[in-house]
Amino acid sequence: MKLKHLSLSVMMMGAASVTVSTQAVASGYHFGSQSVSSQGTAFANGAEAADSSTIFYNPAGLSRLDGTQFSGGVTLVIPDSKYTEEGSTRNSGAATGGNNGGSFAPGLVAAPSLYLSHRINDKITVGLGVFVPFGAKLDYDKTWAGRYALQNIKLETFNLNPSVSFKLDDHHAFGFGVSAQHMKAKLAKGVDVASGISNAVKYTAAGQALATSKISAGVVQAVGGQAAYQTLVTAAAGGNTTAATTLANAKTAVTAALGKSLAALPDGQARMDADDWGFGFNLGYMYTLDENTRFGIAYRSNIQHKLKGNAIWDYTGVTDPAILAALRASHDNSAASVDVNTPESVAVNAFHQLTPTIALMGDVTWTAHSRMKSIDIKFPGTHEGDLVIKQEWKDTVKVSVGANYQYSDAVLLRAGLAYDQSPVKNDSLRHPALPDSDRYVVSLGANYKFNKQSSVDFAYSYMFFKKAKVNFTDTCRIGADNTCTGNGETTIGNYKTNLQMVGLQYNYSF
Repeated sequence: MKLKHLSLSVMMMGAASVTVSTQAVASGYHFGSQSVSSQGTAFANGAEAADSSTIFYNPAGLSRLDGTQFSGGVTLVIPDSKYTEEGSTRNSGAATGGNNGGSFAPGLVAAPSLYLSHRINDKITVGLGVFVPFGAKLDYDKTWAGRYALQNIKLETFNLNPSVSFKLDDHHAFGFGVSAQHMKAKLAKGVDVASGISNAVKYTAAGQALATSKISAGVVQAVGGQAAYQTLVTAAAGGNTTAATTLANAKTAVTAALGKSLAALPDGQARMDADDWGFGFNLGYMYTLDENTRFGIAYRSNIQHKLKGNAIWDYTGVTDPAILAALRASHDNSAASVDVNTPESVAVNAFHQLTPTIALMGDVTWTAHSRMKSIDIKFPGTHEGDLVIKQEWKDTVKVSVGANYQYSDAVLLRAGLAYDQSPVKNDSLRHPALPDSDRYVVSLGANYKFNKQSSVDFAYSYMFFKKAKVNFTDTCRIGADNTCTGNGETTIGNYKTNLQMVGLQYNYSF
């Protein structure tokens, strides 16, 4: 019955006060668009270095920018996600009941990005990027069938990325940047009180005391009161098998009745929030073959976060003091912490000006998602066991190709296609917090120059997600004190998702 771990499963997104994305736009927790100009080619333009957003894609590209340049944009995400329930069960094996999740994806979300670059001399250019690298936002109905796995989650990251490039000569340029990243996560999920009591009875003294008291009182009532009960106990002790059978049958009947009454108890809710700052770096190299052709390679490091916050267990609606005591004995309000290690990535890209009006480009990005083995939520200062969410992700590859067409002196048209793998290996490892799957991206874009100093970029992308089936079991894990952590539910269903992204960016050269 532990909420925490889920929190990590979804831990990234949003900048400033703007929240982004219903589920990650790129694989895993990545928010795929860090620049509207890049979005127009389906993120194939890492070697183009069209503007100061090259800070994110390849900092060596700063060496190609003159003067002082600014780019600021926002990407709107329009999701269309549906969940179909297919037999989710409680820890007891009974159906969870509930609906298909309601409108769990927000209607419209937005992610901003800001970049600034300045050429110091012929060799050195510096820059600063502010962007949203990871995140997700989901808000299921509180009565949906998978509520014991997740009710809602909001994950936000905010990344500051100062960078510098060094131009060695006309062919070689290098770039380096550091990242200061703030991560914040909020999460809530339902608590299956009936399963919680069942686990408490198995594993905690308070639960066993609850069961003993309830059954003893029930048997006394079932056999006709205290006097009748004492008479049967005396008779059974004297060898009266009829009296012994009567007592045994009464105990069985009361136990069954107690189970039904506990199943009728209202759900509880577990809530968690945590945040942290982490630090990393990125590297870039760009080789310019000639004025028309260049190649790039870029590396972005992993960032380690140790998020700290609180876990709140809300059992509103449970009024029986003995039941509350048993629940609190298993899980009570406490501090919580979780280690999050974002994946590193390597991108290789190329750009070629085929004709004066047509340019071709491509990118292949490898991401080390296999770092994500499991998410371990800890509860410092308590006797509770960790909440462990098994992920076992795999490394992924994203492939994208794009083209520019210089329609006129003022208008540049863009287009691109991309295929992006999901890190989720199979249905049993797909969690409702991130119902991720492989996706295809089709993008169109344009740049319009008002004059030599200012221009705007526009981009539109459509993402087709493969159908994603979830068959995820939140296993009950026994801690050192015999506490069961996890609802033990199994969420079974299908997700169908498509996303549209619309981006607008303003560029200015000083």
